[in-house]
Amino acid sequence: MSPYTGIPNRLRADLREGKRLIGLWASLASPITTEVAGVAGFDWILLDGEHAPNDVGTFIPQLMALKDSVSAPVVRPTWNDTVEIKRLLDAGFYNFVIPMVESADAARAAVAATRYPPAGNRGVSVSQRSNRYGSVPDYFRIANDHMCVIVQIENHAGVQAVADIAAVDGVDCVFVGPSDLAANFGHLGNAAHPEVQAAIERIFAAAKAAGKPSGILAPVEADARRYLAMGATFVAVGSDLGVFRGATQALRDKYKE
Repeated sequence: MSPYTGIPNRLRADLREGKRLIGLWASLASPITTEVAGVAGFDWILLDGEHAPNDVGTFIPQLMALKDSVSAPVVRPTWNDTVEIKRLLDAGFYNFVIPMVESADAARAAVAATRYPPAGNRGVSVSQRSNRYGSVPDYFRIANDHMCVIVQIENHAGVQAVADIAAVDGVDCVFVGPSDLAANFGHLGNAAHPEVQAAIERIFAAAKAAGKPSGILAPVEADARRYLAMGATFVAVGSDLGVFRGATQALRDKYKE
């Protein structure tokens, strides 16, 4: 069962079973838009802390907004930082996408940050939101077993080390950050470049060889379908910001003279 909701961490189980999981990126930092997205029935919704104006104070209302949704809440912290991850854990998250992981040591650090000792180094608070303010029986005993850590590969170093990263115990999925990957390979704004696509294929293959699922952010439908065909199962097909921007522009364009 998940530490906060008292039900199984279905996302983690589904990842391990190789199910296709379609998600949405949430960057608007609003509980209203997050709640609307949760109504749509995505398998997961990522609340972004790296490239969106979010912090613990804005994340908690969005978690509340997803309480009755079938969409599993996922969070991306600003960095692979033990203290920040601890605060997000206490806020009620247990599914993490960790940005810019470029070594097995960094992957192990991310996993350790989500586990209580002796398995990791998560700080201990007796009463916080993730254990319903101290009311979840055996929380400290069960919490470690329900954490989900997804590591994001976004540069040359990460690609070179991807086999070792994917093999780390506690890494549940290997995720591609295509925009930063393209920029790091010298193709800023062009993730479709053959060199970048070859790197993405290498990441997917390494994850598969390690028995781990792979994922990617792909807001263009043709890209998303190509990556699904390549074997990715954890795929974000858009963002709340992109959907809102596109729909409002399309509506305005209908009435241009």
